[in-house]
This record gives sequence, C-alpha cells and structure tokens, in this order.
Amino acid sequence: MHDLADNHEWVKQATNLLLFGASGVGKTHLASALGYSLIEAGTRVKFYPATALVQHLQDAKQQLKLQDALNKLDKYQVLIVDDIGYIRKTEQETSVLYELIAHRYERFSLIITSNQSFEDWDALFTDTTMTVAAIDRLVHHSHIIQLQGESYRRKTAIKQEK
Repeated sequence: MHDLADNHEWVKQATNLLLFGASGVGKTHLASALGYSLIEAGTRVKFYPATALVQHLQDAKQQLKLQDALNKLDKYQVLIVDDIGYIRKTEQETSVLYELIAHRYERFSLIITSNQSFEDWDALFTDTTMTVAAIDRLVHHSHIIQLQGESYRRKTAIKQEK
C-alpha cells in the first residue's frame, strides 16, 4: 500500500486496485487513504459507495444519458467504488456496473473494495458471461490485495465492553 501511495505510475498506466476482505478489516479506510494521497499529489479522485454509483448510472440509463454520465466520470483519473459486494443481482444494476468497468478499461483506474472474492461474483452479475468479462477487464492491469484479520469494529466493541 505504501508503494502505491508513494508511486503513482499505476494511475498513469490505468491500473486497477482491488481490495478484498471480510467486513471491518479496513478496505474502505485503505481505499480512502490512498485516494487522499492521490489527491494531495494532484490526481483527480472520486469516491462512490457502489450502490450510490449504480443508482446514479441507472438513472442516467433510464434518461438515455448513460454515455454522458460515464464520460463525466472520465474527469477522474481514479474512481473508488466501495463495497461492490452489496449490489443486488438485477439486470439493471449489473449492466450499468459492467458498462462502467468496460468504459474505464485501459483508460482510467478503478479502486474497488469487496467483501466477496471473485469466486462469489456470480452473485453480483446476472449471467456468467458478464461476470467473466467484468473480472477479465478488472484483473488485466491490476494490483489485487487480500486483507485478512479480525474486524476493527468488532475489536473496538469488545474493548468498550470491558
């Protein structure tokens, strides 16, 4: 993580960062800290909870302005999509998520956090072909980090009980 924060070459190369781990291990915290480091260095970064981003893109699609919405996101060199595992498996949600991934592929970086490993992404997308295509684009140029450990929130709650 320190290397990614100090050397931003990965952003210039449109490389993705994929953070996986159980709830509470610090994925969002690390993604936000890295985003802040990039902003301090002059990189344009946008943070979205995955569900809010998908709703925004769905609204744009319903208004026949999905391409415009995707193009507006192009002003951000890095887009942080937090908690992708909480997106419901509907055709409308997963199609706009796939469109986003395909649109940014090899052009701009995504930082994605997920509590679900790739093996479980069939629960996100409505069909296996779309799942494979999305994963293929994400991992082609990526850093994948698997976080392990106990939930920080749980540790804090236990400490407060004492």
